[in-house]
Amino acid sequence: MRNLILFLSLALTTASTWADESQIQLKPGANMGLVANNCAVCHSTDYIQMNSVFLDRKGWEGEVNKMVNVMHAPINRDDIPKIVDYLVKYYGTGN
Repeated sequence: MRNLILFLSLALTTASTWADESQIQLKPGANMGLVANNCAVCHSTDYIQMNSVFLDRKGWEGEVNKMVNVMHAPINRDDIPKIVDYLVKYYGTGN
């Protein structure tokens, strides 16, 4: 029993360390809240930072449209251009 409690304590401590995303922050700017509220509903915002080295405007448009049309992300169609503009400005290739 003692070993089980020790194991569970260690597992919970380790899992919470892996899941800590408190250091992941989007760059401040117009429509940052819109991006955070729409994107973080389905995945971590670190995906944005990881993909930023690969995606230009066409790439970000494709990603956002894929999230809406294929993954069925609940994003208002009127917000898509604002989200793409933010992603391109702060996370597009060359930034």
